[in-house]
Amino acid sequence: MDFIRIATASPALRVADVQYNIENMCTLATQAREAGVQIVLFPELCVTAYSCADLFRQSILLETAEEGVASFVAAFQDWEGILVFGAPIAMDGRIYNCAIVAQDGKICGIVPKTHIPGNNEYYEPRWFSPAMSCNRGMIVYAGFEVPIGADILFPLEDEPNAVIGIEICEDLWMPVPPSSLQARAGATILMNLSASNELVGKADYRRSLVLNQSARCLGIYAYASANPGESTTDTVFGGHMLIAEGGHLLAESSRFETAGTLLIADVDVDRMAHDRQNMGSFHQTLKMDATTPVWRSVFLELACTKEDSLFRKNDSQPFVPQNPAVREARCQEILAIQTAGLAKRLIHTGLKRLVVGVSGGLDSTLALIVAARTMDRLHLPRENVLAVTMPGFGTTDRTYQNALALIESLNAEKKEIPIVEASLLHFRDIGHDPKIHNVTYENVQARERTQILMDLSNLNAGLLVGTGDLSELALGWCTYNGDHMSMYAVNTGVPKTLVQYLVGWYADHEAGENSKHILLDILATPISPELLPPGENGEIEQKTEDVIGPYLLHDFFLFHFVRYGAEPRKILRLACDAFAGTYEKHEIKKWLQVFIRRFFSQQFKRSCLPDGPKVGTISLSPRADWRMPSDASAALWLADLERSDES
Repeated sequence: MDFIRIATASPALRVADVQYNIENMCTLATQAREAGVQIVLFPELCVTAYSCADLFRQSILLETAEEGVASFVAAFQDWEGILVFGAPIAMDGRIYNCAIVAQDGKICGIVPKTHIPGNNEYYEPRWFSPAMSCNRGMIVYAGFEVPIGADILFPLEDEPNAVIGIEICEDLWMPVPPSSLQARAGATILMNLSASNELVGKADYRRSLVLNQSARCLGIYAYASANPGESTTDTVFGGHMLIAEGGHLLAESSRFETAGTLLIADVDVDRMAHDRQNMGSFHQTLKMDATTPVWRSVFLELACTKEDSLFRKNDSQPFVPQNPAVREARCQEILAIQTAGLAKRLIHTGLKRLVVGVSGGLDSTLALIVAARTMDRLHLPRENVLAVTMPGFGTTDRTYQNALALIESLNAEKKEIPIVEASLLHFRDIGHDPKIHNVTYENVQARERTQILMDLSNLNAGLLVGTGDLSELALGWCTYNGDHMSMYAVNTGVPKTLVQYLVGWYADHEAGENSKHILLDILATPISPELLPPGENGEIEQKTEDVIGPYLLHDFFLFHFVRYGAEPRKILRLACDAFAGTYEKHEIKKWLQVFIRRFFSQQFKRSCLPDGPKVGTISLSPRADWRMPSDASAALWLADLERSDES
């Protein structure tokens, strides 16, 4: 499903012991093969070890390295897996620090190191020449005539979005790494063979470089560093390995493991291709100049791999950071964005009052919190927030009492306007039987509440704050010209799975004890529009997720559909992996069908949204992030999902 399985390998080494090194490289390559890996990356100069120093000038070492390369490549002549490894190569009176790319028992291409460090503990210019001094485009090495140069890319046949680019260690530390030029030319899988020694704090810096480069290049970045078996005369090597994707760390090894180690991850090149297409400015840099290589392509095949569990972390809640510290910081930042947006709108309009409809549910609670924080930010009294509760046919005592108590605890002005009589009058006016609990029955109530809030805003020279969230907008789970409409929608960028964490953060960090107690009960209340009468026991009868499906699933679908443009079959595959043990495949597929149908059919509601702040990478605003015809057909996407049974 569009994933490529790659591995970084750091074999146990002995300095200048080619046979020992090759044996350990074979061991890790065999392990990678058994794990279904398709591309294996080894460290810089791993055939000889990086720290051979003046031994690199000894012809016996260079010749033995060439023999070792030939034997290593031949050992995997019956495997289509791609091997990328490092060795010193002598040519035209010079020695080059090279990456060798091999497949099917053949060497396919050789890439010399571009930047040769000669500072501090590094003195590579003593032995190696930079790639720019390589004047030949071909070389005969280890029995193969192959292209050589820093101008080579390795596209994968039958995988149009998969192109390998290679750089070596110091190249990454440069202001303009070769991988940046490779990414501009189409490389999506960037590989770095390294021998970076360990110093205090260097691992953090190295990790930041890898993450930053994968983010800037919108690509995969795999990094393999030399094993602790390197010489410790003056430095120690840790075998640090990392695999990153678009700025996100997929996998990282431990350091200082003397035995050979293998790090595996499944990478998504189509995701990176989508991001490059989505980011128009990425291709605006494609201007040829004197430093731009004229790229040569060496095509490789991609080995088939078995379908099993993914070698990548697949979060079931992609909008919610799993690290508690990161999640708390994220909640604080989102609340700050919402508050700043609402404050600016009040300043711009010259108004000093806010109107919020409060139901006792999560979304209106978050909107009321943001309104209260906005007053604090503008040094205005919280009494300037007019909080209105409007009990109707489905209002339960629990939500009603929580709404009143929350308004009082936040020191907002409280107003209660029941809507039962007005709704009954409207039923009579339009000729609707109130005993028929259909969509008319529900929407009359939603629109009555919105009319009251709009008119109160006019009456009190206030701004009506919308409460609907991003997940409801994706599904169209709002009443057109009802709760769908407001004067500023503060929750429009917040998905449902994140709302509860924002309310929880406020309860833990800013709310008083009275408010905290109420907020915790609101968090424990089932999600419901409360438009249908409660059950005989007075409890909520109409539960949203019973009707449209779990928001946990819908937010997962939304993230992968909008953020990465994933096709339904892929979303289903990812969801089955993420929710294994929680939802069966048939359940996930059922709700994914609901998501697709509703996402397409409800676009008309998103096409006329009120203003509201974007807080994350996904927004459905028709003015910024998502433009779609309201009458677009979902047929292609539904058909693709049906083909999931054939996959």
